[in-house]
Parts: sequence; structure tokens; C-alpha cells
Amino acid sequence: MVDIVSEKESRTGQTNIENEDTLTTRQGHPVTNNQNIRTVGNRGPATLENYDFIEKISHFDREKVPERIVHARGAGAHGYFETYGTAGDDPVSKYTRAKVFQDKGKQTPVFVRFSTVVHGNHSPETVRDPRGFAVKFYTEDGNWDLVGNNLKIFFIRDAMKFPDMIHAFRPDPVTNIQDSQRFFDFCSNSPESFHMVTFVYSPWGIPANYRMMQGSGVNTYRWVNQEGEAVLVKYHWEPKQGIKNLTMKEAAEIQATNFNHATQDLYDAIEKGDYPEWELFVQVMSDEEHPELDFDPLDDTKLWPEDQFPWLPVGKMVLNKNPENYFTEVEQASFGTGVLVDGLDFSNDKMLQGRTFSYSDTQRYRVGANYLQLPINAAKKRVATNQEGGQLRYENDKAPGQNPHVNYEPSTLGGLQEAEQTGKEHTPKVQGQLVRESIERNDNTKQAGETYRQFKDWEKDELIGNMVGDLAECDQRIQDKMVALAEEADEEYGRRLREGLANAKKDGSSMNPLGNKDSEKAPEQAIKKGHEADPY
Repeated sequence: MVDIVSEKESRTGQTNIENEDTLTTRQGHPVTNNQNIRTVGNRGPATLENYDFIEKISHFDREKVPERIVHARGAGAHGYFETYGTAGDDPVSKYTRAKVFQDKGKQTPVFVRFSTVVHGNHSPETVRDPRGFAVKFYTEDGNWDLVGNNLKIFFIRDAMKFPDMIHAFRPDPVTNIQDSQRFFDFCSNSPESFHMVTFVYSPWGIPANYRMMQGSGVNTYRWVNQEGEAVLVKYHWEPKQGIKNLTMKEAAEIQATNFNHATQDLYDAIEKGDYPEWELFVQVMSDEEHPELDFDPLDDTKLWPEDQFPWLPVGKMVLNKNPENYFTEVEQASFGTGVLVDGLDFSNDKMLQGRTFSYSDTQRYRVGANYLQLPINAAKKRVATNQEGGQLRYENDKAPGQNPHVNYEPSTLGGLQEAEQTGKEHTPKVQGQLVRESIERNDNTKQAGETYRQFKDWEKDELIGNMVGDLAECDQRIQDKMVALAEEADEEYGRRLREGLANAKKDGSSMNPLGNKDSEKAPEQAIKKGHEADPY
């Protein structure tokens, strides 16, 4: 280790020796005593000029940024995406000019964040909940964020309902305990949610870990080719490790010993070189209303049938590097559905339209106006903007040779210039009255019935058992609405749910994490099982 202050200098007026591993303050001052604050005598009181301590403790007080409203609990990893250069048997350029998908074998760096949705930053990873699956591609054209979930559909089809949905799913504002009656109250009055409820209350609602779950963009996007022609597209990540889900009992057994099991699984696998991989598939549909379908292709509560719209492989993703620091990389990683590159575009999917504002807006609130200057969020290419100021700005986004006095455009005095566009712009025709209406093709239960019939027997048993356990403690009106939706979806589904509720004991409470019947008895059990102790 080389001394920054030499021994000779230390003898000629220097009061400390600073090495490369010497602790300093954020001002660069060497810290000579990190064990004691400065006090009057060794018993105090303390003095106000304890600068080292004040800097240390005031930063500690602020070291947690506001928690994400949703997707607070997460894990992440670095890796790369390798394109096949094709979409099925066709060159991918037939559908999109996005550079990330061109040139077979080209690799693009990525960062992926997996998460649970409803609960807080240190909630168990065994909860019954969708899982977030967000991928940041650091492409040569700038960043692209593909922000989705493990399940391929969603609870609602209109962003207006999103805050209400999350409020209903999160803990009660009075008791601060998740309440299944609140969950089913919202869902029974939002029948478009029934397909998603069917998935969430089945074993698909508790993935075994992050490596062995699917991912999906959920919403419908557009791809645009060099000629400005567009198609509708859906994204699907398929894990090469296989897919594994848990029953309620299995999840409870795991949670009893480790509530970080999925984070640990991902970290350990990468550390030992067992790099997880996913293959990326797309479904492609012509950019039309498709009246021949019994669903609207922009409805995110619906699946596109694979037999009509085949999955086309376009590339694979490998995660091969763990974060060096959880906070700077995983916690500060910020994603947005509006972060698209040339050749990728929005559709009119109403949930996507609402998410596109909300996601980036929440990052500016949570991390700060300059969150895109943080290394985990910054594009891995040149950036030049006329943006100024804002909290924690530390870089000047100016181009080499740019006139520093010009922070506006247009200018003849050496400011930034617009890029030249070579690909034809996609200009969809929009016509109609401005209205507040739901989409017309809104069958809420057909696909839920199809999903139920595809479940294996044990998955059906788990679904019915979990739903009965929670619904049994709900208001009868809520039960009736949910049974009616199940009967509409599938005769067997409705019959089993109705019979299960008729035979269920109604001696508990709905104040349970979803699917955790009888968990309200835990406080009493803790008292009964607790061991007495004398005061000391």
C-alpha cells in the first residue's frame, strides 16, 4: 500500500498518514476517529461541531430513497441479450428496424430487475402476488426498457383504475394488514380481473424463484420497419431453466426458514456460474382492429391464442453478473414503459398509455429529476441535452465543442442540432370522438375458463382451495359475484367454488395475506407458544 502522505511529510507538520484504504468524509477529509463523537469529557455532553459525525449520521438518515409504490421488493442482475436477427423464419427487419434485433449474434448489455408487486421492500418472496420482470437494454440507439410481469395478462384494462386496484390489494389503511375481502371486493366489481384472479390464486401466483418463471411485456406494443409500416407485437420471456411454481403449503414452509429465498437463489446461481437464460419470443399481429376476434388485441386482460399468432423466437438473454452494490444498482434502477428506441413504438393499449406517464414520473419523484445520470440508468452512449439543474445533477449533458452559453434549440450560435431521420415515420390514422368508454369486446370470463381447463388437477385443487379459504370470510354479496364469474367461465369451476363455499367454515377473518387462511390466529398462537421470562 502506498502512502498518500509520505512518512517524511508526516514528520514535518502532517497530523495523519493517509493510505489508499483510509476512511474519509465525503469532503475528502481523512477520518482519524470513527469510534467516538466529540464530547465534554468522556461522558458528554456532545458538541455541535462534530462534523464527521453530523455528515455520517445525516447521510444515514437519508440513505433510503422513497420506496417504490409498487414493485418495492426486488432483486437484479446484469447480463446480455443476443439477437437471432430473425423473427421465426423471416428476417427481423421485415417487422422492425430496431438495431437491437438486427445482425445475428450481436450482444447488447442488459440489467434485469425481478420483483413482487404489492408489499414493501422487505416482504417475503413467497407471497401470492404477480412478479415484476423488467429488462433495461443498453442499446446503441440508447436505452430500451421492457417492463412487464411474470404473468402475461393484467387485472384491469384501463389505467384510470390502477390506483384503486393497488389500494385494494395493499394493506388496509386502518389495520395495516392485507385483507382478502378488500381484494375480492375490488375484483368482484371489476369482472375483467377474473382471468388474472384465476392465475394468481393458482400455483402460478407463487413462482418458485425468479430464475424459473416466465416474463411478459403484458401490454401490446408496435414494431415499425424501415418503410414506416407497423405491426402489433407482444413479448414473452421463456426460462431455459424450466418453470416451477409453489403450493401455499410449500411456500409457507420455505418462508418459515428464509423470506429472501428468491434473491438468494438468483445470486447464488450467478456466483457459481450457473447463469440463468431466457429466450425471447414475440407474437405479431397486423395493426388493425381485428373484428374477427372475440377479444380486442389491445386488451391486456387477454392472451393472444398461440395457434393463431405463433411465438416467434427473436433472441436470448443471459444473466452473468451480480450487482456490486444492491442500492446503487437494484434499488436505484429505474424503468419506464415509455423508454423505447427507433423501430419500437406504443400501441393504443389504454393501460400502456397510462403506464407510460406514471412509470417515469414516479422515478423522478422517487430517485430525483436527474435519475438518468446514475450509472445504472444512464445510456451507454453519448448523451447531449439542454436540460438544466434539478436535484443531485452532477454532469453537464453537453456535446464536445458545444457553445456553453446555448442551452436551447434552435440556435445559430453553436447549440445542439436535431438528428436526421432516415427511416420513414409511422403515422397511424386516428379518428373518432373523445369519449370515456370501455372497449367493446370485453368478454371477461371466456379466457379464464380456457385457462382453468388447461390447469392440471392439482393446480385446480390448489386454486379452488385457496379461493374458498379467502372468499369464505368475505361478505356474501362478494361471494355471489365471484361464484357467478366462475360459473360463467366454466361449469366445473363455478360448481366447485360454490360447493366449497357452502361447506367452508366461517370462523375466521379476512385479514390475511392472500391465500393464507387462518393466519389471523398467529397472534394468539404466539402468546400460547411463547415461553415466559423474568425481567432483568
